Amino acid sequence: MEATIGHVLSVFMGFFAIMNPIANTPVFLGLTAGEDPASQRRIATRALLTSFLIILVFCAAGKLIFTLFGITLPAFRITGGILVALVGFHMLQGGGHSSVQSPADPQAAADDADDIAISPLALPILAGPGTIATAMNYASAGTVSEFLVTTGAFAILCMITWLFFVSGERLVNFIGTNGIKVITRLMGLILAVIGVQMVLEGLAGAITAYGLAG
Repeated sequence: MEATIGHVLSVFMGFFAIMNPIANTPVFLGLTAGEDPASQRRIATRALLTSFLIILVFCAAGKLIFTLFGITLPAFRITGGILVALVGFHMLQGGGHSSVQSPADPQAAADDADDIAISPLALPILAGPGTIATAMNYASAGTVSEFLVTTGAFAILCMITWLFFVSGERLVNFIGTNGIKVITRLMGLILAVIGVQMVLEGLAGAITAYGLAG
């Protein structure tokens, strides 16, 4: 029993370290700057549901998907890293995200906000290469118990992350508009660095996988 509890905690902490809801909350606030609380809750809910479904699919059939489409983890890391770095660069320029800040059309604004929930929030920020690799690693035993532990731990983390995200408005009210601008640029820098790190890890993995070092 103690061993089982220890394993569950180990899986949960592994996911927590990779997804880090505390660090991702300012990122969420920066990406949803200008949105009302109801829209932020909708974006958070959709992003986390999408993240959970992605992890669920990869836990169940990750190796099959990669094999079927000829995808390698290094290639996935490089592509995800480029996307994250581009988002970070845009935030560094002072834009929270694309045209949602000042939309010309309310319906277009809603559509763009929903798009943000899918990319970059759900993929690759929340369910990025590291999270997917972690999930596939924990579920690699192929047993029902490992599958349930992995998906259950990630589901709990998604709920905790949702609470962080929807409570972010209090942080906004506390630090003010100028504070959010500073956070947006700071998180943009961090996202850009994370993106570059993902690319470097992908390149290192590709060099190892394809024997290009020698």
